[in-house]
Amino acid sequence: MVTCTASWPGLVDAAEDAMRRVLPWPSVTRLPRAGCVDVKSFTKHWVCLLPRHGPGKKHERRIALEPWQQGIVDIHPWEFVRGLIHSDGCRVTNWTTRIVGGERKRYEYPRYFFTNVSDDIRRLYTDTLDKLGVAWTYCARYGTPYNISVARRASVALLDLHVGPKH
Repeated sequence: MVTCTASWPGLVDAAEDAMRRVLPWPSVTRLPRAGCVDVKSFTKHWVCLLPRHGPGKKHERRIALEPWQQGIVDIHPWEFVRGLIHSDGCRVTNWTTRIVGGERKRYEYPRYFFTNVSDDIRRLYTDTLDKLGVAWTYCARYGTPYNISVARRASVALLDLHVGPKH
């Protein structure tokens, strides 16, 4: 089961489509709930494809890609980054002020954030960004680097080109 916010119906469609493409034989259903939609597929074979799924909180257990999974990410790195951003990230318009000609002016710029408590998941994300040449930095929350920021113009342009908006 994948629980999606109802605010992004295109992502709900994408989750259902992905389930049908990966394992076409079990049925895939949607269960609308308050503010979200559960996309469900009933088969015992999901644990074969998602071996890191298991009991406990994901940030308290090791999350690593199996070699065959890493091979897929190596072939399709932008799809991996897109999935991570669409699940745990966002694109925002950030702003700051600068003194220009003695006058304080507001300066706006686009920025991507990815937030996850799991060190392993953040590392999978940043390792892939490194391979793609995307510059990133940590933004600490309460002294802990849960947030990854992409704000350099060229890197934001790459993400805009390959990730696209949530819908």
